[in-house]
Amino acid sequence: MGALALVVADQITAAAGQAAGQSVSGATALSALAHFLDRPSLDRLHSVLGLTPSGAVRLVDRLEADGFVTRSAGPDGRTRSVVLTARGRRVAVRVAAARAAVVRPLVADLSSAEQETLRDLLSRMMANVVAAKEGGAWICRLCDIAACGRAEGRCPAANAGAVKYGQSEHS
Repeated sequence: MGALALVVADQITAAAGQAAGQSVSGATALSALAHFLDRPSLDRLHSVLGLTPSGAVRLVDRLEADGFVTRSAGPDGRTRSVVLTARGRRVAVRVAAARAAVVRPLVADLSSAEQETLRDLLSRMMANVVAAKEGGAWICRLCDIAACGRAEGRCPAANAGAVKYGQSEHS
């Protein structure tokens, strides 16, 4: 399982970086901004990506120079928000497609019942990961949250986080 996880992670990060024409951090930032971050501050972005604050600033500088993001006024007048441009959204779509292109063939020859069993087992394993995780980059930073059914309450990471932190996903 460890070897498979490492190979899949390597393939996903390589495909995401190539699809974005960016570093893995750049591709991950674009994905997170497109899928679940709504005008985050630099502080929130560095937390999600697991970067230092200065690393997040340098990353946003590069993404802005490449036309993928802009900075705008934050909610309190002291902070700045990071916002995807139309170009950044298009690249984020390519990142999600690259991720799916890596994952889809892994389960292609499994029957529907096997895929359901795998989904159940991975959900239980993800709950264990979330329960044990403290700090560092967010687990879902390179996810396509539509793929896991987050809006329908099926995301194993979000559900485990809600249990861990005692809150409803929709509250």
